[in-house]
Amino acid sequence: MPKPIVFIHGAFVGPMCWDNFKGFFKAKGYQCLTPTWPYKDRSIEEQRRNPLPELGRLGITEIVDHHEKIIRGLSEPPILLGHSYGGLFVQMLLDRGLGSAGVAIDSAPPKGILPFYPSAVRSLLWVLITPGGWRKVIRTNFKRFSYGFLNTVPEADRQAIYDKYVIPETGRIFFQAAYSMFNNITRVNFKNDRRAPLLLIAGSSDHIVPAPINRSNFKKYKNTSARTDFKEFENRCHWIIAQAGWEEVAGYTFEWLNKS
Repeated sequence: MPKPIVFIHGAFVGPMCWDNFKGFFKAKGYQCLTPTWPYKDRSIEEQRRNPLPELGRLGITEIVDHHEKIIRGLSEPPILLGHSYGGLFVQMLLDRGLGSAGVAIDSAPPKGILPFYPSAVRSLLWVLITPGGWRKVIRTNFKRFSYGFLNTVPEADRQAIYDKYVIPETGRIFFQAAYSMFNNITRVNFKNDRRAPLLLIAGSSDHIVPAPINRSNFKKYKNTSARTDFKEFENRCHWIIAQAGWEEVAGYTFEWLNKS
């Protein structure tokens, strides 16, 4: 019987970004859980209109701890499937000994991987130069989201995606990740031989997390005996889990899980 899957979303969106994947895996018989991050468990309209001030002080450790509590409450170790920051959280949770397998799609990089590629800097520098952004709720506009998330999505479709999915976010996580050389918040033990199998997936045209970042992430695991695989999909942007052709990514993930 298929194991439960915990889907972990990334920044500026909520669990709804997983609707396509959730439907795909539910049809395969999986129990699909799509928890939200703390302080984001309200409607998109409410979050846009009046985001909770506590969100601005939410950090990476608190989000990972939140998901660990959910996972430990399940009757069996689930598959962990994360996108963007959710991919980083999957790696951190696996390192904690949680999950039966993990898939990290367009994953934000753990400590020790250079994140400063030109398109990544252009996508996220505005956060780091926001006055007081470390402790603020931040909002991305359509132009920024379009460049960072949707660069290979037809322009005619981008506004509808922005209007449907985008919500305010905590600025703190971006500062914690950007200054990882000075902290251990995003640290992963790449030599952990006891962790569950991990698949890293990259989109070749991703602006926020360029494929070389994911390849570097994969290479960091070369000194562990724990199974680690890598797959790159051509012409996919950061919206890889919901853009046209998402079925190919979901199908590859399904086949990989059946071999884990």
